[in-house]
Amino acid sequence: MKDTMIGVDLAKSVFVLHGASMAGQVKFRKKLSRSQFLKFIADQSPAVVVMEAC
Repeated sequence: MKDTMIGVDLAKSVFVLHGASMAGQVKFRKKLSRSQFLKFIADQSPAVVVMEAC
């Protein structure tokens, strides 16, 4: 069962991530470059990922 939700705000060169438990407890907040983002997501356990861009 997935117990983490990762919100991703997409931008040209920097991604802002917000991780929370499914109950809403904050687990992390990060600002990552594209290359850092790929490595970070690959290292995570299964999670629900929500993306936002505008």
